[in-house]
Amino acid sequence: MTKSKQYDVRVVQYDAGWVAEIVRRVTSKKTIVSKSQDGFATESDAQEWGQSEVRTFVQKRNLKKGNKRRSKQPEWGNKR
Repeated sequence: MTKSKQYDVRVVQYDAGWVAEIVRRVTSKKTIVSKSQDGFATESDAQEWGQSEVRTFVQKRNLKKGNKRRSKQPEWGNKR
């Protein structure tokens, strides 16, 4: 199962089928649902969708960190 420190997959069964939820850890005690998708026929389908979405979330997060780091100007470059 794909798991990161911040994102995880939760699969829940309801009357109409299975629901996959991407759960984000905000603090050590608080979590929120970042994204959810319902209408899956089987638990494995829901789990597969959730794992692919977690990978996407983690990749986007890492890309944002890299962009932020590259966009920051060094202090010595701004002075003349």
